[in-house]
Amino acid sequence: MEAMFSENPDYVRQLVQRACQDIIEAERTEHLGAESYERTEGRKGYRSGYKSRQLKTRVGKLELRVPQTKGTSFYPTLFEKYQRSEKALTVTLMEAYIQGVSTRRMKKITEQLCGTTFSATTISNLAKDLDEELDKFRSRKLSGEYPYLIVDAKYENVRQNKTVDSQAVLSIAGINKEGYREILSVEEANLESEATWGEAFSKLKRRGLKGVKFIVSDAHEGIIAAVTKHFTGCKWQRCRVHYQRNLRGMVKWKDKKAITKMLRYIWDSEEIDEAREKIRRVIKFYETKNPKVADHMENTIEDTLKVMTLPPSHRKRMATTNMLERLNESIRQRTRVARIFPNGESCLRLVTAVLLEIHEDWISGGRYLNMNAGEENARLDMESEKESVKDSEAVQAEIMLGLSPIAVNA
Repeated sequence: MEAMFSENPDYVRQLVQRACQDIIEAERTEHLGAESYERTEGRKGYRSGYKSRQLKTRVGKLELRVPQTKGTSFYPTLFEKYQRSEKALTVTLMEAYIQGVSTRRMKKITEQLCGTTFSATTISNLAKDLDEELDKFRSRKLSGEYPYLIVDAKYENVRQNKTVDSQAVLSIAGINKEGYREILSVEEANLESEATWGEAFSKLKRRGLKGVKFIVSDAHEGIIAAVTKHFTGCKWQRCRVHYQRNLRGMVKWKDKKAITKMLRYIWDSEEIDEAREKIRRVIKFYETKNPKVADHMENTIEDTLKVMTLPPSHRKRMATTNMLERLNESIRQRTRVARIFPNGESCLRLVTAVLLEIHEDWISGGRYLNMNAGEENARLDMESEKESVKDSEAVQAEIMLGLSPIAVNA
């Protein structure tokens, strides 16, 4: 396999291309109700050659042949999934251009995507069907329980009242009781606040959200207040990545690595009491070295330990909002083409279209978490018995704290 990759770096793209072509062929056969040259009573139509079509995917541009038919209408569903975000981007660029907020670069992209002639009516017609589909996704009924929620916001530049403002797009992902991820909510808001997050949570509950036990987000006051109000008794976990960034911002450049090691030393604890003892040591270390860091940790770091109440196999993935951060990168790849959205509707349209693609990948892919905690914990216990070497960063932290024999002998 490695030889194939070294001799032909394009191997993965070609492999996916062949698989997609096979899927399209099988879909046409199923649609027609007959194989090539097969005579059946239930046959709906006939094969009629191919048309070339390109499909942009994460592994590159695929050159596919779209099967044509006679006597019946056929179009592969494979393309529909990837068309949503491209169509949303096209409409966004068209809207921006026709409203006079485009640049020469945007004009060039727009002409390449959709030709040189289009009107406001054309744009409206293009957007109508897409908006209906995306609205159904955002307002769909939810069934079953969602023990875990991951909450985050992304900001985009949107033109409003002849000025360009930063608009928030609120995203909420959930993990259901079977362990699969879903995009549950996409909302636009002028800003993040208790009111806007509260409305997003209220909509989710009206759609059927239930069973929430654990929520991960950054430390935005609006999120915390809304979580407290709408999910009584639910544990809130402060994202460890955001927390680390905040703490690193309180020290000089030469001390940033030490802060990272100290946090790793704390968060690698297996039990919450062990973590709290380590916190006490670290705070004592920084009391004279950097009182600001010591005070901040004393008042806030407990919020990063809530994840330790979860099964060990769930902790790494539920300690941060990294799952949504990766989604934001996918969104950014599309939104940076538009730069400035002509209105809030176009911003929400494009972000929703991208997230719907990801949602479909999630629900058709593998489980994100094994929700059978007993089975998973037994596996982890066996793995931990095999580990004899302590994490190097934890050892370095203990040396700095004066707890390691190395430090004593020195």
